[in-house]
Amino acid sequence: MGRAYLVEQVEHEGGKPTRTVDLRDLPDASLPDAAVIVDVEYSSINYKDALVLTGKPGVVRSFPMIAGIDLVGVVAASSDPAWTAGDRVALFGDGLSETRYGGLSERAKVRSDALVRVPDHVSSAQAAAIGTAGYTAALAVLALEHGSATSGAVRVGGLPVLVTGAGGGVGSIAIALLAAAGFEVAASTGRVDGLGDALRRLGATSIVDRAEFAEAGRPLGSQRWAGAVDSVGGQTLATVLSQVEYGGTVAACGLAGGSDLPTSVMPFILRGVTLAGVNSVEAPLPLRQAAWERVTTALDLSVLDTLTETVPLAEATDAAERVLAGSVHGRVVVDVRA
Repeated sequence: MGRAYLVEQVEHEGGKPTRTVDLRDLPDASLPDAAVIVDVEYSSINYKDALVLTGKPGVVRSFPMIAGIDLVGVVAASSDPAWTAGDRVALFGDGLSETRYGGLSERAKVRSDALVRVPDHVSSAQAAAIGTAGYTAALAVLALEHGSATSGAVRVGGLPVLVTGAGGGVGSIAIALLAAAGFEVAASTGRVDGLGDALRRLGATSIVDRAEFAEAGRPLGSQRWAGAVDSVGGQTLATVLSQVEYGGTVAACGLAGGSDLPTSVMPFILRGVTLAGVNSVEAPLPLRQAAWERVTTALDLSVLDTLTETVPLAEATDAAERVLAGSVHGRVVVDVRA
């Protein structure tokens, strides 16, 4: 199967488990049986990939494991008639790099009913740049537009929609998708001076310093946002919830700022705010296809190209360090063949 990033857990003296991550050659026999064999062309570095590639706990559930929660490539063989050799396909989440071997590998065996087809107008590199980040952003936008039984859909023409973690992959693509749909978008980042112009080019109409959301305030603040896409979590999410207008929705899809939620029930019972969790790993195929169609048709691919840098497979761990350090704006694509 060629090269792959393999994650193993070993015990050192004292019984403390340690994760090792190595790029190595692996035989075909190391791959489990699955319906479709894919010759992988590209993967990408998401926040979860950065955790895995730097040996952090919390993502990998089974060892040894091949890293990479995304893959884009060409079908080499398939036992499912839905897919034939030569089809260009993409797979995001579905337990890759957690419970199933992932995409930072020159060959992968995957489940057929988790694959989506890469449209002709999207290159394989662009599909990887969209990746889990773009797929998650599309799921979040769909959640805002759908609303819930008690709250209406977030509608164009009202208060701005806030995007937190705007400098990251999810945030950047969410801004572009929301702007394409006609929403007024406010982008929250800790790099206001460095990223402000870039975020405006994506479609943000205002830039908000993330420090505004870092401190606990009143359980109900002024109604500033029609809804929000939050990839930060923690106190940021709690503050955002307190500022969403009556009937608004917040799509939560990340926890870079913490997994706790120090809030009260007041935004939910007094303003009817909906907190919609976005899980890109377990989404059923119809929802995957809807999100994939949305992001591949609504996203300006020339804008995506400006957000993307490409690195060879051997530099994936270096890129992971930069993602964790917060020094990456946009997307990092890994050319698995390079």
